[in-house]
Amino acid sequence: MRSSLALMCCVAMNMAVAAPPAAKPVAEAARLKAAAQRVTILRDKWGIPHVYGKTDADAVFGLMYAQAEDDFKRVELNYINAMGRLAEIEGEAELYRDLRMKLFINPADLQAQYAKSPAWLKQLMVAYADGLNYYLATHPEVKPALITRFEPWMALSFSEGSIGGDIESVDLKQLQELYANGAKLPLAPPVLLSARGDGFDLDKEPGGSNGFAIAPALSKDGHALLLINPHTSFYFRPEVQVHSEQGLNAYGAVTWGQFFVYQGFNDRLGWMHTSGGGDVIDEYLETISEKDGQFYYQYGQEQRPLKAIDITLPYKTAAGMASKVVKVYYSHHGPIVRARDGKWIAVRLMNEPLKALTQSYIRTKARSYQDFYKAMELRTNSSNNTVYADADGNIAYFHGNFIPKRDPKFDWKHPVDGSDPATEWQGLHAVKDTITLFNPKNGWIQNTNNWPYTAAGAYSPKARDYPAYMSMNPENPRGIHAVRVLENKKNFTLDSLIASAYDTQLPAFEPLLPQLFAAWGELPEGDTLKAGLAPQIAALRGWDMRYSLESVPTSLAIFWAQDLSATYGPAAKVREVQVLDYIQAAITPQQRLQALERASAKLAADFGTWQTPWGEINRFQRLTGDIVQPFDDGKPSLPVAFASANWGSLAAYGMTSKAKTKKIYGERGNSFVAAVEFGPRIKARSILAGGESGNPASPHFSDQAAMYARGEFKDVLFYKADVEKHLERKYHPGN
Repeated sequence: MRSSLALMCCVAMNMAVAAPPAAKPVAEAARLKAAAQRVTILRDKWGIPHVYGKTDADAVFGLMYAQAEDDFKRVELNYINAMGRLAEIEGEAELYRDLRMKLFINPADLQAQYAKSPAWLKQLMVAYADGLNYYLATHPEVKPALITRFEPWMALSFSEGSIGGDIESVDLKQLQELYANGAKLPLAPPVLLSARGDGFDLDKEPGGSNGFAIAPALSKDGHALLLINPHTSFYFRPEVQVHSEQGLNAYGAVTWGQFFVYQGFNDRLGWMHTSGGGDVIDEYLETISEKDGQFYYQYGQEQRPLKAIDITLPYKTAAGMASKVVKVYYSHHGPIVRARDGKWIAVRLMNEPLKALTQSYIRTKARSYQDFYKAMELRTNSSNNTVYADADGNIAYFHGNFIPKRDPKFDWKHPVDGSDPATEWQGLHAVKDTITLFNPKNGWIQNTNNWPYTAAGAYSPKARDYPAYMSMNPENPRGIHAVRVLENKKNFTLDSLIASAYDTQLPAFEPLLPQLFAAWGELPEGDTLKAGLAPQIAALRGWDMRYSLESVPTSLAIFWAQDLSATYGPAAKVREVQVLDYIQAAITPQQRLQALERASAKLAADFGTWQTPWGEINRFQRLTGDIVQPFDDGKPSLPVAFASANWGSLAAYGMTSKAKTKKIYGERGNSFVAAVEFGPRIKARSILAGGESGNPASPHFSDQAAMYARGEFKDVLFYKADVEKHLERKYHPGN
């Protein structure tokens, strides 16, 4: 028998593809109106859209329409950014962000890929564009910033779903330095630019996520459980359900503007993506020469010409539109993106939008582990790990998915010699050869953007069995924390799984505080620093290293660690070591104490006393529908107990923009969170930061905020009968 995925593709390919975008306006209006009548949207009491259609294409049409209703601004902005058009609305400051995208994304290439797409996928891309265009046609009061008509091929420009795709790893400052005044031949002595870094600053909230899977043997009711806990920018993904009579029934978080559920579940299985995995982006040092105005690069014994392309970058000015033409260069490894040590550097990364969009969609319709594995074999989920659970009782883990084969003798963390053919990629690793787990004997799996070597306790993969480039991230405090809340536990329920995911421990302080206490203890009696810090040391000695709204030591410890990071983070970055490791190993006792003194002074200056409870500092506030939220200490906000992932808080909560306030306002961390039980009938609970709508006038702009701040969850209404019992609105698009 063929798999359900194969059957789905076969059925869809035999269906007629909708009329092309070039259809006459009257005919198109009639076609879109007819499509809308085939779709029903049920909004539950939280405003969450449950979209029902006869075909997958109908459901996609309704899903896109519902997203546009909730936050068209974010839908449009994601595509403006993905196609490298930000400067057209934001001005010249975004030119090099646009250039970075256009190095890889070309509309003509995407249109060609759309043209050769299989019929079933082409039909979905048409429905995607139709749903957004129908929203604009029926909402003339909505004025797009730039995109007045969506085309089916545009779906290929944003096909994978991660908050920061691979392309965004290219350093903008160094890209601008290379191309702003025309790329010049590298000269000796070399101009040394900072190395590409993944960031080590603890004063920045890390991206990433947590995923837990629990086997039936450890659950109270004998069913597999899955925790879905992405740590993203708030309001980056809404909560949806999309259902068709062709087997689509996915619930979870969808990235604004995409037609597939990115992190979620269907009635048979669930998937949680955590950022990380292996090394999937490589840089090549190209040795450049020039002859007769042509640039060449060394490859083996030959001189190869660099490919030169003129990229036009339109941008907005006070006087109207202007444009800049930038000549960019490519070796066969990829585009030249920066210079270092007298060489140009090319970057190579996955750029397979058609396969990536296919994989992103078909996994949502998988009915079994075998189906899901077949989707993974497309190997285009480049920036993520995957934690998996299903109704058959299976739990699984995939550490990455797109993993190029390389010679392990090279250091792939740094640029390699592009002139050496031995540094070429040698195809992709098969999924079976990557780091995976399937039903480990311990009965649980965890990943927190950390290495995979603690993913299943004693039954974890072993580093010695894999090349180093397959796992690039180290262990982190959340990983240590996750193992503690999962090991030696039984009788998991949805409630106890959620409680584990919100455990209040902050393990990052366990190695740091004893060093601080020892430093204070070594001071001679009568030392002014010893006397001045005695109350703070006493408070920290009495702290159980758990956060709470009422905790003063939580405030003091976090401000102290933030000061250490700001002071010593740059030195750690230069040495390419983690800041926590550097602080533990390289600073003096006096420096630890001085940081505590500064932290105490800052708390006193900002809040009147260093003895300020954490809940008075750490707050949730959503004032406007702006993409970048403004914050105001004088306006209402809610206290939040959970803390930054930097300190090992599993429930992550942190500020990412440069602080203009005294209080801390969350912008990244727990966003959409769900816990799912895969029994004969799905049971699930979820919470969303703020609410479903981006419109401040909507009752669903902040109706989940208070629950979110308390770590309380709502029941997921997965079945239509349950949605109808809690129905707010039922309608066809356009009505």
